[in-house]
Amino acid sequence: MSEQAFVAVAKLEEIPAGGKKVVEVNGISVVLVNANDRIFAVRNLCSHAYETLECGRVRAGWISCPVHGARFDLETGKPLNPPATMPIETYEVRIDGDTIEVAA
Repeated sequence: MSEQAFVAVAKLEEIPAGGKKVVEVNGISVVLVNANDRIFAVRNLCSHAYETLECGRVRAGWISCPVHGARFDLETGKPLNPPATMPIETYEVRIDGDTIEVAA
């Protein structure tokens, strides 16, 4: 079993509590979110209308799509309300010193 590759994408100070930052991981747009004292990484794409999530609201452990208001759990990607029925992609995150790394 090979070890998962991680890519350095940002510094911790770039994403304050409640903040977000869009980064690219292997050509895929990913939103880093600082919520609940953790950094989460989710694909920057709503599973319902394929709109970007980067302008969505972030609250206690979820991000919302700015177009139709679908909310997604930041840890699991599961939709929390309609109109979304499919989860969004999530990525494993690790912190190395002050560097945020995302599984590629």
